Amino acid sequence: MKLAETRAIVSGGASGLGLAAAARIVAGGGQVVLLDINLAQGAAAVSMLGARAAFVATDVTRETDVDAAVEQARARMGGISAAINCAGIGTAARFVGRQGAMPAELFRKLIEVNLVGTALVCKSAAVAMQHNAPGTDGERGVIVMTASVAAFDGQIGQVAYAASKGAIVAMTLPMARELASSGIRVVTIAPGVFLTPMVASMSPEMQQSLGSQVPFPPRLGRPEEYASLVAQIVENPMLNGETIRLDGAIRMQPR
Repeated sequence: MKLAETRAIVSGGASGLGLAAAARIVAGGGQVVLLDINLAQGAAAVSMLGARAAFVATDVTRETDVDAAVEQARARMGGISAAINCAGIGTAARFVGRQGAMPAELFRKLIEVNLVGTALVCKSAAVAMQHNAPGTDGERGVIVMTASVAAFDGQIGQVAYAASKGAIVAMTLPMARELASSGIRVVTIAPGVFLTPMVASMSPEMQQSLGSQVPFPPRLGRPEEYASLVAQIVENPMLNGETIRLDGAIRMQPR
């Protein structure tokens, strides 16, 4: 699939990795609809991206919200051929710490946003993609999910987060196998330490410390590097059913 032909929805597309992915698709000539809960950031992102971008306020944990947003995107772009999942939260909390055990509400919140939200977007997008005319090799669409290196080497305080991201990795292959009959590919990216809005809010010293832990290049990942991999996944039809670590060879220490 060529970027210029891509009609993408991007969850969490108003900032960070999602916004970078959307900008890469637009720069390649494609169209995007951003699904995000932040109204101000969504409006600012569309203003920056231009006429080939739109924004739909969406809570990815609500099935009705997601289905309505996907339908609006399909109607605006004349179809959906790519779904890029970047909506997520990363609250850290010890499973059992000095202040007691982790509240069930916090665990459920991370699972709801990171895992259930991703599944709802994928499901609704796949339904829309099934109506596309088949392209080269019978392809009708591509789904990109975002996990994390925490899925493989989660740190202390990341039990809930690692569980949510590990589940995304786990559903990549079965989803790809199931949707293959519809000509829809599924690939997951597992980023390492990237300069997301959360990391950008840290002190320069903390950012430097995090970046120096990466073997090479010894720095934080840049959102445009994530976006570059998204573009490669969209355009390379043999990428399917796989999780790709994008991490500079980092393996996270226990803490």
